[in-house]
Amino acid sequence: MKVWIGLLGAAFLPLVSFAQRPAVHSLHITEPVVIDGLLTESVWSVPGFSDFRQKDPRQGEAPTERTEVWVAYDDGALYVAARMYDAAPDSIMRILSRRDAFVTADQFAVYLDPYHDGRSGYYFSVTAAGAISDGVMYNDDWTQSSWDGVWESAVNVDEQGWTVELRIPFSQLRFHEQKDHVWGINFKWVIGRKNEFDYMVFTPRNESGFVSRFGTLNGIRDISPGGAVELLPYVNTRAEYIRSQPGDPFHSGSRYFPGVGADLKVGLTSNLTLNATVNPDFGQVEVDPAVVNLSDVETFFSEKRPFFIEGANIFEFGYGGSNNFWGFNWSNPTIFYSRRIGRSPQGGLPSFDYADLPLGTHILGAGKLTGRVFDQWKVGTIHAVTRREFAEIQSSGQRSSVEIEPLTYYGIARIQRDFDEGKQGLGIVSTYTRRSFADQRLRDQVNAGAVVGGIDGWAFLDDDKAYVITGWAAFSHVSGSRTRMTALQRNSTHYFQRPDARHVEVDSSATSLTGYAGRIMLNKQKGPVILNAAIGVVDPKFDVNDLGFQSRTDLINSHVVLGYKWTDPTAYYRSLRIQASTFANFDFGGNKIWHGYWMNTYLEYPNYYWTAAGFAYNPFTYDIRRTRGGPMMLTLPGREFWMETGTDSRNNVVASIFGFTYMRTDEAEWQIEANIEWKPAPNVSVTAGPYFSKDRTKAQWVTSVADPLAGQTYGTRYVFATLNQTSVGASMRLNWTFSPQLSLQVYMQPLISVGDYHDYKELKAPRTFNFLKYGTEGSSLTEAVGPDGGVEYQADPDGAGPAPGFVFPNPDFNITSIRGNAVLRWEYRPGSTFYLVWTRSSFGSSPDGRFSFRRAVDRLIETETDNIFMVKFTYWFSM
Repeated sequence: MKVWIGLLGAAFLPLVSFAQRPAVHSLHITEPVVIDGLLTESVWSVPGFSDFRQKDPRQGEAPTERTEVWVAYDDGALYVAARMYDAAPDSIMRILSRRDAFVTADQFAVYLDPYHDGRSGYYFSVTAAGAISDGVMYNDDWTQSSWDGVWESAVNVDEQGWTVELRIPFSQLRFHEQKDHVWGINFKWVIGRKNEFDYMVFTPRNESGFVSRFGTLNGIRDISPGGAVELLPYVNTRAEYIRSQPGDPFHSGSRYFPGVGADLKVGLTSNLTLNATVNPDFGQVEVDPAVVNLSDVETFFSEKRPFFIEGANIFEFGYGGSNNFWGFNWSNPTIFYSRRIGRSPQGGLPSFDYADLPLGTHILGAGKLTGRVFDQWKVGTIHAVTRREFAEIQSSGQRSSVEIEPLTYYGIARIQRDFDEGKQGLGIVSTYTRRSFADQRLRDQVNAGAVVGGIDGWAFLDDDKAYVITGWAAFSHVSGSRTRMTALQRNSTHYFQRPDARHVEVDSSATSLTGYAGRIMLNKQKGPVILNAAIGVVDPKFDVNDLGFQSRTDLINSHVVLGYKWTDPTAYYRSLRIQASTFANFDFGGNKIWHGYWMNTYLEYPNYYWTAAGFAYNPFTYDIRRTRGGPMMLTLPGREFWMETGTDSRNNVVASIFGFTYMRTDEAEWQIEANIEWKPAPNVSVTAGPYFSKDRTKAQWVTSVADPLAGQTYGTRYVFATLNQTSVGASMRLNWTFSPQLSLQVYMQPLISVGDYHDYKELKAPRTFNFLKYGTEGSSLTEAVGPDGGVEYQADPDGAGPAPGFVFPNPDFNITSIRGNAVLRWEYRPGSTFYLVWTRSSFGSSPDGRFSFRRAVDRLIETETDNIFMVKFTYWFSM
């Protein structure tokens, strides 16, 4: 490859060696650079770097248009300028979007690897309309857009094409302290209408590794980011207008909350950054989607709070080295789940007539230290304290205050290092949780403390980095009162009380629980052949839920994936991929609890439309969770099929449609959903994602009832029913960007979900799918009116026989919900932002299992809503 480097005095040097990577030499400048996109400064007046190559659509060929890029620096910042020539400037895709939004548009990006480690760095991207995005790179191939630096850019479109200028302060970057710097660098130019991606250096198809391929940036001397201090104070006001019950002494229907706080960022050295937050406010984040969870597993919600998502990749555990991770019913424990900090209070309440509970736990303060020590070791640590939370309750006219969450400290420490240019890696993580109880009642409801530790790493098996082994191992130790530890052993994560499990049992004298988990995986990184295999274990006593997320234990999981991909475009397709796998799960007692065979294919057509489809088959296995702490049940064979197809993202209307079905003797589920994006203007995007699903299962858990005469099922009757569930919903967004600094985002999610339970029955015997249907074989089931006026059922498993009858409430449900928010964001100066936020929610439910779309829509409209308005003002200081 021939590489041209323009001459800037002696600043830009030619490089013509095929054996060397492309290089750019940066000149130290003293003249001021005005960031206006016009390129009028003399530093941009000489030939620049222009030897780009296409990655797509014609890999390795010269671009269809020419580009020139220049790099310079002064004592405080790096400057990048580029001219993108275009023979049809009126066809440039000038798409204006909110920050960090993914759009198909003409854009220019610079990638920097200041540590020159070939695995990590930063990226800065600007569209031809001036919209910006930035983020960090890690693990050589991966990016994360949660990092938001404070930098400047400007663009200009003229008769030759368009130009861009960027000013990136050194205070926003981290690098080694040294006199002469050599960084990794790369450029990307996207011609939107052609779907053309041009790079300084690119990752070829069927290859891996991106940062490790970068060119070099030379010439930077005597710079330092250390000592930079950034202060971001805020003031806000929140007004809540929420529904209240008649006579509620705590809620009059409106409340007002002023707030003040600050975020602090200090560059302790060129390698270490300290972030701290006092009385943080997260009111501008998007609301969580509404879900109807009928399982025994907690719903996982993504983190959306800026303090925690920025730099979150530092705390990822077990994902280094490999560029592909497969699961196949592997419930991977998340060692650090930042949403535990500020979670909803966990303590229970005594009986009450009215109550005022906080929605979340208030974070008194939090600090985060990230960067590198001893040049090569990447470190990260977070420390946070949440305050003691109380609920105000009134019972029989008497008010009292009840502690529902103790004062809690949360901490995590992470350290990791790469060796031999990223061919090996080693990391350690540890989390610590400690609670201080003022109300001793909470000791029996919440863990007193927890410690988790783990080690992870990877090793490439060959010099070409084609095969890599990735693995991790961890332990957990949870402590608390005997009552609390007994409840922990019996909860849905562990189910130690399962009567037919010989490898676990409840220890009512325990005051702690200690367990382990781990996984090892082999992945083929390069070439057309796909290979991935893994085996993982989660000990029954492993528990990370104090500061992590984990849905189940008692698991041994394994899989093997094989496939092939065709990546060279032809007249019939642009790319094609076919994959197949087999997988299995066992518990520690040797029972096969899941097994299957799976096939998947993906096809991209020459016109950039695409189709994906898959099929799976699951043979007979056992289910150790369906009875929710009872004996295992037989799982009948099932078949799954899904298909999805979508259109070219360059179109003004972009659409995709997805269909899914799962069929079993006892279950029939199908779902269809669509996603439609309409771009009526270059700065407006409207997205709608409607979906409809129906699920009929013959064995939905209802309740369990103790009965010594139920000998076949170990003294408990496990009651199930046939459930017909219908759900209709949508996710809708409006993104209206008025300028690169001013944007409006509106999100709304309506949901209707109806469940009709019938054909009530009980499990006849473990390890079977046999039931006694109430009303047959001498049993009876009658419908009655309960004490609250609602429907209840009275079941008697043997009629006139000795077994006692029992009562359970009608589990039918009919739920309507709307959640949404609108956020107006104005960055009135770099780093300083004004927010205006409106959050709306409504929720209605009734025990009516009949589905009527018209009645449900009427309830959506008529149900009273909760409305929260917030104004927030931040001001960024750099010292």
